[in-house]
Amino acid sequence: MIQLSEVTKSYSGVKAVDTVTLSIPSGQILGFLGPNGAGKTTTMRMITCYMPPTSGKITVDGLDTLDQSLEVRRKIGYLPEMAPVYQDINVVDYLNYVCDLRKIDKDKRPKRIKEIVGRCGLEDVLSKDVGQLSKGYRQRVGLAQAMMHDPDILVLDEPTAGLDPNQIAEIRMLIKELGREKTVILSTHILSEVQATCSRIVIINQGRIVADDTPEGLQAGVAGHSVVLTTVKTGAADVVAKARTVLGVEDVRMVPSVPGTHRLRIESPTDRDIREDFFKLAVRENWVMLEMTQEARSLEDVFHKLTLEDN
Repeated sequence: MIQLSEVTKSYSGVKAVDTVTLSIPSGQILGFLGPNGAGKTTTMRMITCYMPPTSGKITVDGLDTLDQSLEVRRKIGYLPEMAPVYQDINVVDYLNYVCDLRKIDKDKRPKRIKEIVGRCGLEDVLSKDVGQLSKGYRQRVGLAQAMMHDPDILVLDEPTAGLDPNQIAEIRMLIKELGREKTVILSTHILSEVQATCSRIVIINQGRIVADDTPEGLQAGVAGHSVVLTTVKTGAADVVAKARTVLGVEDVRMVPSVPGTHRLRIESPTDRDIREDFFKLAVRENWVMLEMTQEARSLEDVFHKLTLEDN
């Protein structure tokens, strides 16, 4: 388990992370989200012992990151956003170098390297210098170094940066597989990736945690608005005006539709379900209703609300 208790990190009096308390149980894939400058990378660097907190306490399986940092580092594999790889060494030599750093027995190395190379899809580039590789392959090499010592915890900062869609799908499957046996903290700007991979999402903004829930819980639980899309067939020209008046909602807009129809996007500032009221309006006005759907709130909507609207 990873435990952060009232953790703060300040730079020249400015709080990059502000009294964060967070508990991450073993065997969980946690999506860690936030806009640029929100404190994500700083938090991950403190968890991985790359920097100390200004105040508060972080423990990993009961080990203090300040007093027992070497023991903590042995438990963690870390992939920073910029993969920490040397440019002028070939891939297989680099992986052997990682084995040296991690003190992996020489008789176990060939089997371990072969396993990691296969899981990270590096078979075709083993003899190439890292500097010759695409960013996507460098990310894979960085992921391989994070996994080499078979850590209990993986902290991955933008692990799919630079990968093509097929490679992203492969790494996504690998992360889900690793999550069955390890704790994974995944930071990414690709919200669909988090939704497809993570069982829990934490959103940080301006150094503070503003949300902590499952993907489904975040989408369902954040109060704010409801959006209805509806298409009616009518010759009336005042559809928008009547909808605004009867529903008591200002945000009613026409969106492109086929000739002879009116397609409306109606956004309520609360979670009120306006579909029944609109249906009654359509019946009263003799509008032929062709369609009406309520938009599911996307993770992008939730992220936007929590990191922009609530500032």
